[in-house]
Amino acid sequence: MVRERLAGAARAALGCGRRLEAVERLAGGSKKGVYRLRMDDGTTAIAYRWDRTENYWPASEGDDDLADPFSPGLGLDLFEAAHARLDALGVRVPALRFVERATDRDGGSAPGTAAPAADDPADRTADLAIVEDVPGESLEKLLARDPRAAAPVLARLGEALGAMRGHRAPRYGKVAVVDGGGASHGPSCEGVVLDRALRDLAEAAARDPRIAEARDRCADRLRALAAAVRPRAEYPVVHGELGPDHVLVDADGRPVLIDIEGTMYFDVEWEHVFLRIRLPRADYRPLAADGLDEDRLALYALAQRLSLTAGPLRLLDGPFPAREAMAAIAEHNLRQALRLLGD
Repeated sequence: MVRERLAGAARAALGCGRRLEAVERLAGGSKKGVYRLRMDDGTTAIAYRWDRTENYWPASEGDDDLADPFSPGLGLDLFEAAHARLDALGVRVPALRFVERATDRDGGSAPGTAAPAADDPADRTADLAIVEDVPGESLEKLLARDPRAAAPVLARLGEALGAMRGHRAPRYGKVAVVDGGGASHGPSCEGVVLDRALRDLAEAAARDPRIAEARDRCADRLRALAAAVRPRAEYPVVHGELGPDHVLVDADGRPVLIDIEGTMYFDVEWEHVFLRIRLPRADYRPLAADGLDEDRLALYALAQRLSLTAGPLRLLDGPFPAREAMAAIAEHNLRQALRLLGD
């Protein structure tokens, strides 16, 4: 049983004198299982479980190609590399307590702790990590409940983004790839985004007649925007999907980044387009950066609206449970994409 493996991992992460009392699956994970583990003494931790049974996204060709900066952020290797890079930059992430790969039949590792053997045949395909359970709420909930209390958190998040922006690499791509000495597909960030946007456009057009009608004009617009972008030679660290739901607030009021597997070296404009989509202007202001390239912003704005249309529509092809909310995301971003075309 999955619970048996979680119990063994929890003992390794939190101490053998504790017993797992309850497992609660948390909402929101579409690519991995996220569980709160509660021990018999009240201690808690969060378990991340990467397995095909936890991934609601329909499988597609190239999902496992880490040289594609936008391939799904799946698995422990991507998580560990992103965690190490962000931690080294002083960006707060949940403390890592324990890891175990699907291939580690002798168990995983944690500082000073020997891992138990994972002897459950039903759970042998899953990577597993146990991390700190950060007390408090998400930045999204705090902004809704008390915008004034959220102000210093946004200021600190702006500082974290500054640290990420200040660390640069000569190549773009996933942190695990670039920090490991590898290279990514594509001629440039804008080239990768253009190719992805055209694929998203094709997928969205196949599912919605409004996009299908505008497909040729949208493709022409994407190509024209990409042609206006000038090349770069250095790339900062970006989270990739940094919305307020991916930021927790700890007991000291510090922002804590989660869902970090997609962290990559890329154009900083990609991050800021996403932040502008997810945050009202007043909330975004403390996060704003000087010197952003307007040509990149224009290209990435249209590309992200198409991605946020095609992705949710694709997810609805499968058994994703929160269907109404996902359909609303697709509809909103479809309309915004058409607005960018003047429709």
